[in-house]
Amino acid sequence: MSSAVLSPARAGADRERLAAERFDVLVVGGGIVGAGAALDAATRGLSVAIVEAQDWAAGTSSRSSKLIHGGLRYLQMRDFALVREALRERAVLVRLAPHLVHPLPILFPLRDQRERAYVSAGVSLYDLLARADRAARASASSFPRHHQLGRRATQALAPGLSLEHLVGGIRFFDAQVDDARYVLSVLRTAVAHGAVAVSRAAVTGLVAEEGRVVGASVRHLEDGTVTTARAGVVVGAAGVWSTRLAALAGADDVVALQPSKGVHLVVPRGALELDSALILPTDTSVLFVLPWGKAHWIVGTTDTPWSGTLARPAASATDVAYVLATLNKVLTRPLVPADVEAVYVGLRPLLATGAAATTRLSREHAVVRAAPGCVLVSGGKYTTYRVMAADVIDAALRELGGPSRPSVTAEVSLVGSGAGSRSPGGQLGLSVEEQVRLVGRYGDEAAAVAALAASDPALGAPIGGYLGAEFVYGVTHEGARHLDDVLERRTRLAIERPDRGAGVAGGVAALIAPHLGWGRAAVEREVAAYRSSVAASVLGTQRRDDAGAAAALATAKPLLPLP
Repeated sequence: MSSAVLSPARAGADRERLAAERFDVLVVGGGIVGAGAALDAATRGLSVAIVEAQDWAAGTSSRSSKLIHGGLRYLQMRDFALVREALRERAVLVRLAPHLVHPLPILFPLRDQRERAYVSAGVSLYDLLARADRAARASASSFPRHHQLGRRATQALAPGLSLEHLVGGIRFFDAQVDDARYVLSVLRTAVAHGAVAVSRAAVTGLVAEEGRVVGASVRHLEDGTVTTARAGVVVGAAGVWSTRLAALAGADDVVALQPSKGVHLVVPRGALELDSALILPTDTSVLFVLPWGKAHWIVGTTDTPWSGTLARPAASATDVAYVLATLNKVLTRPLVPADVEAVYVGLRPLLATGAAATTRLSREHAVVRAAPGCVLVSGGKYTTYRVMAADVIDAALRELGGPSRPSVTAEVSLVGSGAGSRSPGGQLGLSVEEQVRLVGRYGDEAAAVAALAASDPALGAPIGGYLGAEFVYGVTHEGARHLDDVLERRTRLAIERPDRGAGVAGGVAALIAPHLGWGRAAVEREVAAYRSSVAASVLGTQRRDDAGAAAALATAKPLLPLP
């Protein structure tokens, strides 16, 4: 098995291999489905390369609600098969990466007894579906059945909720994940099984011979050079960009997507008097209030059509006001815009089915043959990425004409999961709390991060709640190539600080610069680009509508061209 280390040296070597070798499968898209497809193919014995136009998980896969769930609200749509599938996958993911996916109790406040009867029936069915097969039953201890709460018990868990019309609540379980770090774990596991991984590499065209796709033209955004990557089959797992890939294949009509914008607010833990996550029904969907670490809540989400630039979806003042107003309906102390520490937005690649609103569009996925030698997967949800990956690699195998090989990823442990409960050791001078935090982020790699922190006072010093070593480890082991990679995805400073990490950007850039070969000018460019992006995003949330917010984001001066 190959090393799972995504170092700068490995990035250079993989770029050379992408140009020199012919692969069985070329995966386009480095989000959770693309990483999952690369792992699925590699563990079936296929040679694999995966390319991503931005950073790994830079799109929707780092901007989700951070939930691994069956989708309780889809029961209202009678999407029973989808819910059962997602609950089965929830059980698998908790087993594959226990350090990154953990059960989360969620409170559903009830306004009257009729609502109690209705919601109880739905949650009872949810529990039943969660135990409908062997894999799900094996995780039953991690996801206890729901239980009913009276008014007093509900208020004890959520003293900040208004008592008006509150008759009690129901507490049930789903799971939470650090979405970006989970993608990295899947990707690095694929690399350990032999996959070649190249980021900042945008597919600009497909290469065809005798009417069959045999590869892709790949533009390396850091220097503008173009590589021809050759493969037996090209697999598109590009999320909301799937329609672009279909167009490159000359099949504009095979994928119909309606990107849906999901906006989330991050607020300090002290802003809400809660001791439990919440789910609140809205007129069109649901609103979640979820803990994020020990210092924050994530509140979201919106679900509205987006027709702007795919690479930079924007949150507007209207989006922020909607989320706050919806939550404030049930709070004794309303939140105000000043309580919002950060805002992030992702685009869901929903299959367009002719429904009037994106909240009614299916989260199920589709696999299509865009052209001989090119298959695409689109739609779906984070929780069911493994199923999507298996389905598209099944289609790829049919294109290759080889023997059928079953997916085995349900039994493939992910990087970091080998000893997820093992602490990095008190001998390295870390507090128990810090050891627990590192294990929750790195699993059995926590000891390596702690040892790196102990090797140099600068790396052991805290920066915005993280150790300096964590930023460096993101570069030396986790494939980060730019400042935004470590501030937005290897760590989550971009959503955990009111300044989105702009204040520590210079210090972080200086730490990682030696490992990326940056001189002073490069450091200054990276810091300026990051701060420009932050300023544009903040400006966008002050604009009234999508058009204004998108125009504000366009004022940013990116370091690299956007795909």
